Amino acid sequence: MILKPDYNVVSLFDIDFKEIKALGVNALLFDLDSTVMPSKSGEYPMNVKELLNELKQNFVIAIISNNKNKDYIEKVQAMSAFPVIGHANKPSPKIMREFLKSVNISPAETVVIGDRPLTDVLAGKLLGAKTILVDSITKDTENKPTRIVRKLERLVIRK
Repeated sequence: MILKPDYNVVSLFDIDFKEIKALGVNALLFDLDSTVMPSKSGEYPMNVKELLNELKQNFVIAIISNNKNKDYIEKVQAMSAFPVIGHANKPSPKIMREFLKSVNISPAETVVIGDRPLTDVLAGKLLGAKTILVDSITKDTENKPTRIVRKLERLVIRK
Protein backbone atom coordinates (compact mmCIF):
# COMPACT_ATOMS: atom_id res chain seq x y z
CA MET A 1 0.00 0.00 0.00
CA ILE A 2 1.34 3.39 -1.00
CA LEU A 3 0.35 5.03 2.32
CA LYS A 4 2.07 2.39 4.45
CA PRO A 5 5.42 3.66 5.73
CA ASP A 6 8.54 1.53 5.62
CA TYR A 7 8.95 2.18 9.35
CA ASN A 8 6.39 3.30 11.92
CA VAL A 9 7.80 4.59 15.21
CA VAL A 10 6.58 6.65 18.13
CA SER A 11 9.36 9.23 18.22
CA LEU A 12 12.32 10.52 16.24
CA PHE A 13 14.40 9.06 19.04
CA ASP A 14 13.14 5.55 18.23
CA ILE A 15 14.77 5.65 14.79
CA ASP A 16 18.01 3.69 14.48
CA PHE A 17 19.94 6.18 12.34
CA LYS A 18 23.05 3.97 12.31
CA GLU A 19 20.96 1.21 10.71
CA ILE A 20 19.49 3.75 8.26
CA LYS A 21 23.00 4.86 7.29
CA ALA A 22 24.08 1.22 6.86
CA LEU A 23 21.24 0.82 4.32
CA GLY A 24 22.97 3.39 2.09
CA VAL A 25 20.85 6.37 3.08
CA ASN A 26 22.59 9.72 2.63
CA ALA A 27 19.71 12.20 2.98
CA LEU A 28 17.00 12.72 5.58
CA LEU A 29 14.03 14.89 4.64
CA PHE A 30 11.99 15.87 7.68
CA ASP A 31 8.54 17.39 7.90
CA LEU A 32 8.45 20.50 10.08
CA ASP A 33 5.31 21.06 12.14
CA SER A 34 4.45 18.27 14.57
CA THR A 35 7.49 16.26 13.43
CA VAL A 36 10.55 18.25 14.54
CA MET A 37 8.78 21.06 16.38
CA PRO A 38 5.38 21.69 17.91
CA SER A 39 3.00 22.97 15.23
CA LYS A 40 3.56 26.61 14.31
CA SER A 41 5.73 27.16 17.39
CA GLY A 42 8.85 28.19 15.52
CA GLU A 43 10.98 26.54 18.21
CA TYR A 44 12.82 23.23 18.19
CA PRO A 45 12.72 21.30 21.46
CA MET A 46 16.32 21.22 22.68
CA ASN A 47 16.65 17.43 22.34
CA VAL A 48 15.41 17.57 18.71
CA LYS A 49 17.78 20.42 17.85
CA GLU A 50 20.68 18.41 19.29
CA LEU A 51 19.60 15.32 17.35
CA LEU A 52 19.37 17.21 14.06
CA ASN A 53 22.78 18.83 14.59
CA GLU A 54 24.26 15.40 15.31
CA LEU A 55 22.61 13.84 12.25
CA LYS A 56 23.97 16.48 9.89
CA GLN A 57 27.44 15.05 10.53
CA ASN A 58 26.44 11.87 8.64
CA PHE A 59 23.52 12.88 6.42
CA VAL A 60 22.36 15.69 4.19
CA ILE A 61 19.36 17.07 6.07
CA ALA A 62 16.50 19.31 4.97
CA ILE A 63 13.14 20.31 6.36
CA ILE A 64 10.42 20.10 3.71
CA SER A 65 7.16 21.68 4.88
CA ASN A 66 3.75 22.45 3.43
CA ASN A 67 3.67 25.58 5.58
CA LYS A 68 3.10 28.60 3.32
CA ASN A 69 3.92 31.31 5.88
CA LYS A 70 7.11 32.88 4.49
CA ASP A 71 7.98 34.70 7.73
CA TYR A 72 7.59 31.50 9.74
CA ILE A 73 9.76 29.48 7.34
CA GLU A 74 12.41 32.23 7.39
CA LYS A 75 12.36 32.24 11.21
CA VAL A 76 12.90 28.47 11.31
CA GLN A 77 15.62 28.73 8.63
CA ALA A 78 17.46 31.34 10.71
CA MET A 79 17.77 28.88 13.60
CA SER A 80 18.61 25.85 11.44
CA ALA A 81 21.97 24.65 10.16
CA PHE A 82 20.36 23.02 7.11
CA PRO A 83 17.83 24.04 4.45
CA VAL A 84 14.21 24.70 5.44
CA ILE A 85 11.87 24.71 2.46
CA GLY A 86 8.23 25.75 2.75
CA HIS A 87 5.26 25.67 0.40
CA ALA A 88 6.16 22.10 -0.64
CA ASN A 89 2.65 21.01 -1.67
CA LYS A 90 3.11 17.48 -0.36
CA PRO A 91 2.14 14.85 -1.33
CA SER A 92 3.68 16.13 -4.55
CA PRO A 93 7.33 15.03 -4.48
CA LYS A 94 8.42 17.87 -6.82
CA ILE A 95 10.12 20.09 -4.20
CA MET A 96 11.85 17.10 -2.58
CA ARG A 97 13.05 15.90 -5.99
CA GLU A 98 14.42 19.37 -6.82
CA PHE A 99 16.25 19.55 -3.49
CA LEU A 100 17.79 16.09 -3.92
CA LYS A 101 18.92 16.97 -7.44
CA SER A 102 20.59 20.12 -6.08
CA VAL A 103 22.67 18.05 -3.64
CA ASN A 104 23.25 15.19 -6.11
CA ILE A 105 21.49 12.52 -4.03
CA SER A 106 19.04 10.01 -5.46
CA PRO A 107 15.63 9.23 -3.95
CA ALA A 108 16.88 5.67 -3.33
CA GLU A 109 19.44 7.14 -0.90
CA THR A 110 16.78 9.14 0.95
CA VAL A 111 14.39 8.73 3.86
CA VAL A 112 11.37 10.99 4.31
CA ILE A 113 10.32 11.38 7.96
CA GLY A 114 7.00 12.88 8.98
CA ASP A 115 3.85 12.62 11.06
CA ARG A 116 1.22 12.38 8.30
CA PRO A 117 0.58 9.37 6.05
CA LEU A 118 -1.44 11.40 3.53
CA THR A 119 1.26 14.00 2.98
CA ASP A 120 4.69 12.95 4.23
CA VAL A 121 4.55 9.19 3.63
CA LEU A 122 2.74 9.51 0.32
CA ALA A 123 5.20 12.16 -0.90
CA GLY A 124 8.12 9.93 0.08
CA LYS A 125 6.62 6.93 -1.69
CA LEU A 126 5.90 8.97 -4.84
CA LEU A 127 9.49 10.23 -4.68
CA GLY A 128 10.84 6.68 -4.51
CA ALA A 129 12.37 7.12 -1.05
CA LYS A 130 12.05 5.10 2.13
CA THR A 131 9.58 6.53 4.64
CA ILE A 132 9.29 6.73 8.40
CA LEU A 133 6.06 7.72 10.11
CA VAL A 134 6.42 9.22 13.58
CA ASP A 135 3.74 10.27 16.01
CA SER A 136 3.20 13.99 16.43
CA ILE A 137 5.77 15.55 18.72
CA THR A 138 2.81 17.05 20.65
CA LYS A 139 0.43 14.10 20.42
CA ASP A 140 -0.47 14.32 24.11
CA THR A 141 -1.50 17.98 23.93
CA GLU A 142 -3.18 18.22 20.52
CA ASN A 143 -6.81 19.18 20.28
CA LYS A 144 -9.40 16.44 20.00
CA PRO A 145 -10.29 16.92 16.28
CA THR A 146 -6.60 16.66 15.32
CA ARG A 147 -6.19 13.48 17.39
CA ILE A 148 -9.25 11.95 15.71
CA VAL A 149 -7.91 12.72 12.22
CA ARG A 150 -4.55 11.18 13.13
CA LYS A 151 -6.24 8.01 14.41
CA LEU A 152 -8.26 7.73 11.21
CA GLU A 153 -5.13 8.13 9.08
CA ARG A 154 -3.38 5.39 10.99
CA LEU A 155 -6.36 3.06 10.60
CA VAL A 156 -6.06 3.48 6.83
CA ILE A 157 -2.37 2.50 6.78
CA ARG A 158 -2.96 -0.68 8.80
CA LYS A 159 -4.94 -2.22 5.95
